[in-house]
Amino acid sequence: MAPCWRGGAQALVVTLGILQCCAWLSAQTVRTSVGMMGRGPEQWPMSHERVKRGWVWNQFFVVEEYTGTEPLYVGKIHSDSDEGDGSIKYTISGEGAGTVFIIDEVTGDIHATERLDREEKTFYTLRAQARDRQTDAPLEPESEFVIKVQDINDSEPKFLEGPYIGSVAELSPIGTSVMKVMASDADDPTYGSSARIVYSVLEGELFFTVDQQTGVIRTAVADLDRETQDRYELVVKATDMAGQMGGLSGSTTVTIVITDVNDNPPRFPQKMYQFSVSEGAAVGTPIGRVIATDADMDENTDMSYLIKDEEGGELFRVSTDGDTQEAVITIKKPLDFENKRTHNVVVEAVNKHADPRFVDLGSFRDQTIVRVSVSDVDEPPIFIPPTGTIMEVQEDARLGALVGIVTAKDPDMDNVPVRFSIDRSTDQEQIFNIDAVTGAITLGKILDRETAGWHNITVTAVEADNQSMASQTAVSIRILDVNDNPPELATPYEASICEDAKPGQLIHTINCILSRMFASQTFGLSDSVDNTAGIRTQRSGFNRQEQNVYLLPILVVDSGPPALSSTGTLTIHVCGCDTDGAIQSCNATAYVMSAALSPGALITLLVCILILIVLVLLILTLKRHRKGQLMSEDEEDMRDNVIKYNDEGGGEQDTQAYDMSALRSLYDFPEVKNSDSGPDLRPVPQWIQNRVVGDGGPADFSVFKGYIRKKVEQADADLSVPPYDSFQTYAFEGSSSPALSLSSIHTLSTTSEQDFSYLSDWGPRFRQLAGYYAPAQPEEEGS
Repeated sequence: MAPCWRGGAQALVVTLGILQCCAWLSAQTVRTSVGMMGRGPEQWPMSHERVKRGWVWNQFFVVEEYTGTEPLYVGKIHSDSDEGDGSIKYTISGEGAGTVFIIDEVTGDIHATERLDREEKTFYTLRAQARDRQTDAPLEPESEFVIKVQDINDSEPKFLEGPYIGSVAELSPIGTSVMKVMASDADDPTYGSSARIVYSVLEGELFFTVDQQTGVIRTAVADLDRETQDRYELVVKATDMAGQMGGLSGSTTVTIVITDVNDNPPRFPQKMYQFSVSEGAAVGTPIGRVIATDADMDENTDMSYLIKDEEGGELFRVSTDGDTQEAVITIKKPLDFENKRTHNVVVEAVNKHADPRFVDLGSFRDQTIVRVSVSDVDEPPIFIPPTGTIMEVQEDARLGALVGIVTAKDPDMDNVPVRFSIDRSTDQEQIFNIDAVTGAITLGKILDRETAGWHNITVTAVEADNQSMASQTAVSIRILDVNDNPPELATPYEASICEDAKPGQLIHTINCILSRMFASQTFGLSDSVDNTAGIRTQRSGFNRQEQNVYLLPILVVDSGPPALSSTGTLTIHVCGCDTDGAIQSCNATAYVMSAALSPGALITLLVCILILIVLVLLILTLKRHRKGQLMSEDEEDMRDNVIKYNDEGGGEQDTQAYDMSALRSLYDFPEVKNSDSGPDLRPVPQWIQNRVVGDGGPADFSVFKGYIRKKVEQADADLSVPPYDSFQTYAFEGSSSPALSLSSIHTLSTTSEQDFSYLSDWGPRFRQLAGYYAPAQPEEEGS
């Protein structure tokens, strides 16, 4: 860098001289004179006169980084009115006035007293003023001017963001963009070439290049291999002055990391691995671990393992350890030393994330052989078959009968004898016994299939010389049925039949193997092919009054040798039905009302009951009202009021009493006293005594007399009744009543010329009514 700086200093001296000359010539050419100096402000011309500026004026330039011992001349301000006699004083103010810049008050020359740096401040703004030295009055208006700092190439390019770190994938093609670097120059980019930068690679140019104008770094080769070198250190230089001689430069370090791609297949370090395992190892026990290496990194090293040969795939399983990427080999099925002592398992490693761009580089998989040696251990006996045994025996087998034989053997090479026993926790009643040597199972108790159809027991087999070597198997014994139970009807069967049933009508169906019914003229039994039998009628018309229940004995026979049978009973109820055949009532005494009332009938019944209740309440109200009237009338007449009815009239409902005056005028009741008969009684009127009853004999009123006497005694003893007695008598209708009797009490006992037998032809609803009017049987009349 020292030679470059010395060359720059020489160029600086030459440039300063040229700029100084240019500034002086510029000041001379723009100088103007105005004959106004020496006049005061009040003597300045009016606005209608043309006034010329009296300043020597322009923009001044100062070269930066001046290193001389004397102040640097900047420029000169002068007025045409200055005659050189020193009467005018020049002053400046503004940025750097008096410190950085000074002015000669007499000549107006401006000098820079300090070393200026354009990179710190590019220009200064000042104001100039011409004043009368004697009065200090301004001779010219104050004016503003600029002193610009002229740039020189004194700042080298700098990489402000360095050092840089970038990355590129290995095996990338030539010209692949890696990253971009950028340098900055503090010099003036608008003046000359001080800030024009070009880039170049100082170190690492064999592998990477940089664009001179943009600073983009690209690959220069296509065989970058991360596995060979995973990073590169570059030195990039930035030079100003467009790279010309004398330009300044700066450099930075760029680290380029080569990223991995999956361009390497997995490889097993060994072509064969050996492991040993005991034949008694449980399923899932790990045998060993193998690993395939991969030169790649991160996820490109992820691989999966699989077993290629069929035999190894049946006995062993391989999985991948996600942390170590190792292949873990475990047991899939139990191993048998006696069957095979050595197994060769082919294990293959495959990349999970293969890159199709590098398929042509070769196969991305590798194989190795894992040899597994099986060691012998003492094993418990093995039952044949190993999954359990099913045996059968008839329920009538005798004690000691053979049920079946279980078989077991020692799987080891020695083939030690085996001893058998029954686990009594599965046969607590000791129904079965087993021969310890042969494994023959025999009966210890009589069987009953109806009690238990199956028996599940556990048989244990142990080695004769090592009781710890034991195994068990399940033995299921099915009890075969023998026909030792007669068939029975499952439930007591009941059926119903309508009174107007037709012959051959199906009444009920029963489930049975073989059935028959005892001889009956009313019902018949028909067997079906589906183990069922149907009960049918053999006549038409049934009467609940004659018989409402039929009990039919049914014989049920099975088909087993020997054939067994039992007798059951079918109960058939005779019921009243509607026209559609729906059963209404099966009760022999319930003829009037059906078993179920329709909603309309139920509503009608409730309305009738409500009407009856209202009538009863109305009658009670009228009776109370009438009783109150009678009591008010009888307050004046305290005699007894006897009311007599000698005609049918209104019966019990006619309680209207006779007028007392009429009774007194019609009858004369002489008082008769009889100390033996108790209370006083009045004789019955004479015209009543003379009446004849039916055959002309006198009427007998002794019953009425006794009744009246009893009522009088009760009334006298009751303190709560009114002070008079009211008697109402109801005479017998008598046989001589002209209206005859309307009662139906003796209907059945009287002879009637009408024949009601035709009612039985009107259907089941009128058959019951016909039974009422049917002529009585001789035995009924006799009874």
